[in-house]
Amino acid sequence: MAAARKGIECSTWRTRSKLTSELQLHICGSLFTLDKELLATKSSKIAKLIQRNPNNADLSNLLRDIPADRESMEIVRRFCHGIGANLTPENIVRISCVAKYLGMTDDHCPDNLLTKALTFFECRVIPSWNNSVRALKNAENILDHASELGLVDYCAKSIISKAMEDPRLLGESIKINIPISDGEDSNEENVYKPNARRKLFDIEWKSEDLSLLGLRLYAPLINAMIQRKIPQENIAANICQYAKTWLFSDEEKVDETSRREILEALVQLLPHERYMVTCTFLFNMLRYAKFLDASSDCINGLELRIGKQLDQASVKDMMLILSQGYAKDENYDTECVRRILKNFYMHYTGRDPTGLGLVAELIDEFLIEISANIDLKMEIFVAFADMSVAASEGILSHRTSDGVYRAVDIYLDKHRHLTESEKEEICRVLNCNRLSGGACEHAAQNERLPVRFVVQALYVAQLKLREAIVPRIVGGGGSENSNSGFVKREEEEEGERMEIERMESKVKELERECNVMRREIERGGGCCNCGSGFSNYNNVVKKNKNGKMSMWKEMKRKFGCGISMYDDCHCHVKKKKKVHPR
Repeated sequence: MAAARKGIECSTWRTRSKLTSELQLHICGSLFTLDKELLATKSSKIAKLIQRNPNNADLSNLLRDIPADRESMEIVRRFCHGIGANLTPENIVRISCVAKYLGMTDDHCPDNLLTKALTFFECRVIPSWNNSVRALKNAENILDHASELGLVDYCAKSIISKAMEDPRLLGESIKINIPISDGEDSNEENVYKPNARRKLFDIEWKSEDLSLLGLRLYAPLINAMIQRKIPQENIAANICQYAKTWLFSDEEKVDETSRREILEALVQLLPHERYMVTCTFLFNMLRYAKFLDASSDCINGLELRIGKQLDQASVKDMMLILSQGYAKDENYDTECVRRILKNFYMHYTGRDPTGLGLVAELIDEFLIEISANIDLKMEIFVAFADMSVAASEGILSHRTSDGVYRAVDIYLDKHRHLTESEKEEICRVLNCNRLSGGACEHAAQNERLPVRFVVQALYVAQLKLREAIVPRIVGGGGSENSNSGFVKREEEEEGERMEIERMESKVKELERECNVMRREIERGGGCCNCGSGFSNYNNVVKKNKNGKMSMWKEMKRKFGCGISMYDDCHCHVKKKKKVHPR
């Protein structure tokens, strides 16, 4: 008790008597009782109210706007009774505002509460990052009173100055494996390259995070830091933490309208430079922007940022924007993906095509991932397949279309009720000339595909086989006529010659049968849109009059299509069952 009273005048202690008047205030929905006369000795405001209203016993109506809660008023009461004030960073702003409101200054009474509170604020709060953040957090509900006293500005300036001295206080900068090629301009301003000298060391003490603050305080604070040129990677890291606290948390701290306001504000605060934050974070933000019905500027800003670093995205990232999160049916936004791809190609400046290859592979994997969805409509699948093809063709001529073919095969397997014309519409995105040899072999025996596409695959596979064999024949002949100085055993030479002759014979046999098949199809009068030069297939898939195996099955047998190279697709040739629409 003696320690608590240290520095307090003993004469200020007064024992309450039955004749002492009371002052009742409505604080946080309940009554709080104070000794009116005792409070008047410390408060100039109460003293003046008593003087102006000598006959008015109830002054509570004149104090309705007092910026106090029960804790702060309890400290005021204890201070008036000579008991030491228990000041902390959490209550110092409110105590200061209450003392200012009641006029508890040294002009009215020496060594008054306001002086003690401001001294504590100056000595214990401003020098400390943690205490400044805590004090600012507790100023939110009385922001106008705290701003009038200058406490908000003091806290903000303290936090900003400390962040300028040590950006680590804002959080660990995001570490991203940035694809930087030798040919890329190292002076490009729009590409963030982490500086090894900025690597954060371990902080022994736990720093308070700015995510404690509400948006009304947080946004101006971050804006001020951006103006002061605090490293953007640290600011971006702090924005990510804020989003995780207020947007991505399972605990909904604010209503939907406030969340939308927070999201739109964070997007404006995010740096525009690439690789400041991860693609996963940006896709998450875009997902919530769609769900919260954010403004078009907000959504466009996120799509632009994603497009700039799409080469760092994963299939899981892409899947985040497909669903609203709560609806059972996934909402596939083809235009959103198209805009993101457009932003990527518009801002891709590197000479190394590695990034282009990564994006092409990403779109292929994304198409494969969604193709198994039984609810995916055909036109949506075709739209994404067209994007996948466009991502590979032209710029990356060496890439095959195997990824698109695999997605088509999976989609046809999951949607067996499709008609033949619908299957042909889906397969129009495929180009057999861009399929690998293994994919061509698989397509040649895939009963899920429309027949005219399988015929095309057979023809292309035959051409690929011919192209692979002819150089070996020519090379073999040249080596036999050359005098290179090395000698082969007669057994090896004879074995190679026999293998070459066998393969050449098979190619010629396939050529003859393909020519016969082509003439039969052309006599049907149809037209194929697949680019193979074939027309109709009606005369190819039926048995002849003698009931023997049709030319179609004989062609597959001679081509060696009995074994699939795509075992995981389970596409072995078998009798096709009739499948009815669901």
